[in-house]
Amino acid sequence: MRLVCISDTHSLHADMPPIPNGNVLIHAGDCTGTGSLSALEDFCSWFGTLPHKNKILIAGNHDDCFERFPKESRRICEMQEIIYLRGESTSIGGINFYGFPWQPIYHHMAFNAREAELRGRLKLVPEDTHILISHGPALGILDYIPAINSHVGCQALANRINQLQHLKAHVCGHIHEGYGFFASESDGLKFANASTCTERYQPTNPPIVIDL
Repeated sequence: MRLVCISDTHSLHADMPPIPNGNVLIHAGDCTGTGSLSALEDFCSWFGTLPHKNKILIAGNHDDCFERFPKESRRICEMQEIIYLRGESTSIGGINFYGFPWQPIYHHMAFNAREAELRGRLKLVPEDTHILISHGPALGILDYIPAINSHVGCQALANRINQLQHLKAHVCGHIHEGYGFFASESDGLKFANASTCTERYQPTNPPIVIDL
């Protein structure tokens, strides 16, 4: 199975690099810039026209329409046959995906959660998850911000990843400076920070392809 991963398009999707073909197209959050329903409709109209048979979307900290108008936001996704995951699973071709939009508190934005809440929510990630999609990165993995010389990912998420014995890949975004991909030498677990926008909000980072 081929996964094509993007994230953090911030309503600039029309200007991003070409998207390669694949079985599943994943967007790991921040599909909008303003978090409005109109911005979500514009994104979903574009996302829904892409040729990938399966499309998965989670929300990010900029996408507060999913918190303020959850039913309407989900309906907009479903109208375009987009699989929206908010603490939920879906199975495609025998591969189990789980979407996790929450991240450590960042300003006054959507899907903020304190450490205890993050731990509680992460316990709900099923043990048979193969692909974990979160908006934010795990601590120490594609989460480094050079300007502040710091890793800013989530410790609770890193701990849960280590517990998921069937996990094949973790896809995230949020930290634009962390864009990239690597596979663990010890167990082959694949990690992708698929942020399309750079730290200067230029939508120039190419999609990341993961072959399972």
